[in-house]
Amino acid sequence: MAMSPPADPNPTVGIGLKCISVVVFVAMQTLIKTVGEEVPPGEVVFFRSFFALIPVIIYLAWLGDLRRSLVTDDVSGHLLRGVVGVTSMILSFYSLARLPYPEWISISYAAPLLTVVFAAIFLKEVVRAYRWTAVAIGLVGVCVVTAPNLSLLSAGGLGGAEALGALGALGSACLAAVAMIQIRRLVKKEKTATIVVYFSLTSSLLALLSVPFGWVLPAPREAAVLIVAGLLGGVGQLLLTASYRYADTSTIAPFEYTSLILAVAIGVFLFGDPLAWTTVLGAAIVVSAGIFIIWREHQLGIERRKARRVSPPGGS
Repeated sequence: MAMSPPADPNPTVGIGLKCISVVVFVAMQTLIKTVGEEVPPGEVVFFRSFFALIPVIIYLAWLGDLRRSLVTDDVSGHLLRGVVGVTSMILSFYSLARLPYPEWISISYAAPLLTVVFAAIFLKEVVRAYRWTAVAIGLVGVCVVTAPNLSLLSAGGLGGAEALGALGALGSACLAAVAMIQIRRLVKKEKTATIVVYFSLTSSLLALLSVPFGWVLPAPREAAVLIVAGLLGGVGQLLLTASYRYADTSTIAPFEYTSLILAVAIGVFLFGDPLAWTTVLGAAIVVSAGIFIIWREHQLGIERRKARRVSPPGGS
């Protein structure tokens, strides 16, 4: 079946799927930010999760695998992934509506680094010095871009709403890293669509628990934006989950930084932000770190294939 795990890892494919998912998620986040102050975060999570089921169902119907997508041997694993993921989303959408965009991006970029650390600790993935170095370089690039624009610090401190937003973003980053580790565990025995379906169902139901905390009737424009955001969320989730079939968590995680390039473009062309030289330099550093990881993984793949060819049968 097309959705079964590949026999051999393919980091290039995994990285490509990850980058495409980043593009889709940035589009989703941009839409959500436009309505984040009018719609409660729990309601946003419901729209994002419920309407994410539509592309997933279409994809499964096309494969003829809709019924089997609900078959699972790890209900508790899916429930854990759902609880962690929906909590991360609520905190993320809450902070996205209350923080300036540069600060929100800066704090969110803690997630890929934490994912590498958690993968090394909990999944016992081998993280070589090259990859640690690339992650560190990527973070340096992020700092170069965001440091001149940290309006929270230049304003002389955190206000009440901004302080809660910053704490929410940090909590979301930590939980997002935990969610990625749980996805890596699930893909070893579960189909991609099964993981996405159970996550969308679980997060939709959990989001309904926030109804007593002040849901609103969205205006037609807000409802349309939320529905499109949900559809994009489903597509992005399929791509993201599939990427973890082809490469280790610690290999894929640094490519979250590619959203920095999109954030710069959105700031310049959508919000009219000036393009500073620090932004250009930082983006170049981040891109260089990503290209280095691709090159290094390609070299390691060549070495592994050579080793298999020269190894005698049985490994003796």
